[in-house]
Amino acid sequence: MRVRVGGGLSRPRGGSRKSRTAPRPFRRSSAPWLYLAPALVVLGGLLLYPIYQLGLISFFEYTQAQVSGGKPTTFEGLANYREIFSDRQFWQVLLATVVFAAACVVSTLGVGCALAVLLTRVRALPRLALMLAALGAWATPAVTGSTVWLLLFDPDFGPVNRVLGLGDHSWTYGRLSAFLLVLLEVVWCSFPFVMVTVYAGIRAVPSEVLEAAALDGASQLRIWRSVLAPMLRPILVVVTIQSVIWDFKVFTQIYVMTNGGGIAGQNLTLNVYAYQQAFASSQYSLGSAIGIVMLLILLAVTLVYLRLLRRQGEEL
Repeated sequence: MRVRVGGGLSRPRGGSRKSRTAPRPFRRSSAPWLYLAPALVVLGGLLLYPIYQLGLISFFEYTQAQVSGGKPTTFEGLANYREIFSDRQFWQVLLATVVFAAACVVSTLGVGCALAVLLTRVRALPRLALMLAALGAWATPAVTGSTVWLLLFDPDFGPVNRVLGLGDHSWTYGRLSAFLLVLLEVVWCSFPFVMVTVYAGIRAVPSEVLEAAALDGASQLRIWRSVLAPMLRPILVVVTIQSVIWDFKVFTQIYVMTNGGGIAGQNLTLNVYAYQQAFASSQYSLGSAIGIVMLLILLAVTLVYLRLLRRQGEEL
């Protein structure tokens, strides 16, 4: 009810009240989660539930006998984890996986960043050709790319041995040469993501900053190290974490190019080792336990990396 005052103006009885349209703090804080809810539901179904099932199987005895119904499933607790941690081969494979993944990450970032800088230095037509070639490598399926690389380095018919004059040298016979061959293929199919992402970040850097550094006499390497790299650090964080995750769990390239892990398992990585335990040996619970260990390692590496960046004052 309104009360008329003086010349016909009115005001609410009992004094002024707060506007009903004023946003509430609760609504402001919950609005982003409401928008993200559909995506979170989909991610929960596609990621969280399989991880839950993987962890559940790792605590049970689950072999081919349980799958076929010949034996009941029994709870084993941490027995599967104790078994893999007491296995000497597991630690050898873990060390090989860490070293191989680190080499892949460093090589991928190096090649991708170098080509991203190159894209800013060439004209439009060479830039377009390089982008199309890189995106073609990125779009190639891992099985197809691995097969092509095997043909290129084939000891009998491959052109690489002929060009280098290596005769019938087998790249997949030796442990280090086989890992090197797989590393080259992984970098070939992974660097386009780094190149395109870093190139987009470089294009967003104000040109005046780069021109000022060049006028001060800084070399291209110094410009990258002192100007571009600090400004692109959030982007580099993303591509580094992505590369660590991808390269740590490489499976297809190792399995195809080394025929399932190399001679006597000399080229095994954790992903291939888990596959052998789960499907070749029908020890599904051991394979699940190895998968959970891989997940925890990747989470730990990511969290430590982000924590170090936070200590340096980076906003993520």
